[in-house]
Amino acid sequence: MNANTSRQNPAERDESAELLSRTARDLPVGRHEFHRERLMAQIHDMQQEERTATATPGAPEAPAKVRRFRLPRPAIALPAVAAAVAGIVVAGFAVSGGGGAMGGRDGLRDGALATGPALTTQLGAATTEGVPQLLDQISLAAADVTHPTVKPGQYVYVESKSADTFVRTVGDKTSLASHQLHRRQVWMSADGTKGWLIDPAVNDSPEGETLSLPDEQGNEREAYLNAPSYDYLAELTTDPDALLAKIYKETEGMGNSPDQQAFTTIGDLLGESYPPAELYSALFKAAEKIPGVVVVNDAVDAVGRHGVAVARLDETSGQREEWIFDKKSHVFLGDRSVQVRKGTGENALIEPGTVMYTSAIINRAVVDGMKQTPSQAG
Repeated sequence: MNANTSRQNPAERDESAELLSRTARDLPVGRHEFHRERLMAQIHDMQQEERTATATPGAPEAPAKVRRFRLPRPAIALPAVAAAVAGIVVAGFAVSGGGGAMGGRDGLRDGALATGPALTTQLGAATTEGVPQLLDQISLAAADVTHPTVKPGQYVYVESKSADTFVRTVGDKTSLASHQLHRRQVWMSADGTKGWLIDPAVNDSPEGETLSLPDEQGNEREAYLNAPSYDYLAELTTDPDALLAKIYKETEGMGNSPDQQAFTTIGDLLGESYPPAELYSALFKAAEKIPGVVVVNDAVDAVGRHGVAVARLDETSGQREEWIFDKKSHVFLGDRSVQVRKGTGENALIEPGTVMYTSAIINRAVVDGMKQTPSQAG
């Protein structure tokens, strides 16, 4: 779906597909299809940089080669969540130092985004105490939210801000770097067949790109658990036990463990998904049944809002995935992945407290047209 892929010749497509198949096995759980177009675009951009450097006599140094541990949010976007946050406006947030802050920019560029030092935060203490009570409160708050049904011809609109940390190698020097906090806008139709994405981490054009494309075989895309449409979600069971069983069954073999995969799958639905209120509430009741879920009493989203997090540590990667909620209203604010254990081997640069990915929801709404924003609605 990424416009960049159309510029590849057949040989490049074959090479990219081979690299994609090797890399997909190591992607964060539940995101293989989501990150496919983003990965293809990155492969193409790296190949283009290498060709440019080779063709330029006397080039001062080789181009930067980027190896990511977690890609930005899905290029195949999901529709929006049931939390009542439409109308929230958050000014651009310049972050520095700890406590969820991002370091200043170094002026370098990777794709369309400026880069800076690795994102860091103060690690909040995690506890299993109060997990059922917090998830019950979040579930009740979710069930109490009223939001419109997405009708045929309408679109779910989600605006967020996100940033990520990655390993960058320039010549023989390897270091951690981050992409600046940036705006992401997604539109998706109720049936999931039409959509639009504006995200400088995914596409070069400030006008974005269509998501209304068929799959690799030319067939219209069908919604499924890890790439759902509003219509698909409206048909899912709202029984927490049956819902969790479905999640385990349909994600079997993905990720570092079945429990982490289930937690990540539910978390993906919070960021750019719009389940009906009954299902949204059931998701939290299902999450309560996943072993290893903890509470982090202080967590910070991408724009600096403090909240309480429902979290789980991935024992393989040493990263803790955190869903951040407002402490009073229990509205979903955003999510992040934080390194809790020092990396080893090729990940040795990643210290505890490194924020590998962070996102904050700024606005959600149902709109009547593609690329229409809530402020443009009648």
